[in-house]
Amino acid sequence: MLNRNIETFIGCESEYSEAELVIFGAPYDSTTSYRPGTRFAGKEMRSESFGIETYSPYQDKDLLDIHVFDGGELELPFGGPERALDMITDYTARILADGKLPVMIGGEHLVTLGAVRAVAEKYPDLHIIQFDAHADLRDDYLGQQLSHACVIHRCWDILGDGRIFQFGIRSGDRSEFEWGKDHVYTEKFTLDTLEDIVSQLEGKPVYLTIDFDVLDPSVFPGTGTPEAGGITFNELLKGILTVAPLNIVGADINELSPKLDASGASTATACKTLRELLLALNTNKEMK
Repeated sequence: MLNRNIETFIGCESEYSEAELVIFGAPYDSTTSYRPGTRFAGKEMRSESFGIETYSPYQDKDLLDIHVFDGGELELPFGGPERALDMITDYTARILADGKLPVMIGGEHLVTLGAVRAVAEKYPDLHIIQFDAHADLRDDYLGQQLSHACVIHRCWDILGDGRIFQFGIRSGDRSEFEWGKDHVYTEKFTLDTLEDIVSQLEGKPVYLTIDFDVLDPSVFPGTGTPEAGGITFNELLKGILTVAPLNIVGADINELSPKLDASGASTATACKTLRELLLALNTNKEMK
């Protein structure tokens, strides 16, 4: 008997009805200001995921023992971001309405705004933890307020002061850092204060967004705007495991641009990160 050829991320073959976590791709990079290509991340990760194992020796857990549904790639329009963001919001809202946890694969970082709109609608007391090289706090970039350089400012428009926590930040316009001092928490360069912040957020709904350029370019060159001085993979993994016990109600990974790293190492790192993230988040759901 012949079966349909459906490519999913390794170990994520569960039916939607039985899944507790739902991954989906948001292949949008139309506001990228330097080097595009993140729209190919989700498809490339699914293909290359079969180069890693479903089992994590870090957590002693296996994707085959949990239920993850892979919703594939959203068919997002090119050009202006408004319609693409609306589609991401609608898809995320459906996942949340069904009592499942959405995990989005970007795409440029602007796609986070679409998911946050839906998550904040369900959880008005939402907080954000951001791992990133860039502050993304501009009010506009070249006159455009819906830009990957403005995404966290747009999230602040929804959440307000004291609910956004940034880590690994090492790049941004001077005005971003000055504005940020009064409105968000920013840990420059490292994740050193993450445990202190996590202790403050216990019991609160949290959205986790991971921009892969938080990693040093020696670890992860396949991203549109690489920034020297980043963290290691092990530091990122420790950060994920530190955050995971919180009430994580949504998450995303973004800014992998596969074609900018012909070696494939960046894509492999992204796949491994997603595996660890899914296993960590599932463990948290089981404990609730």
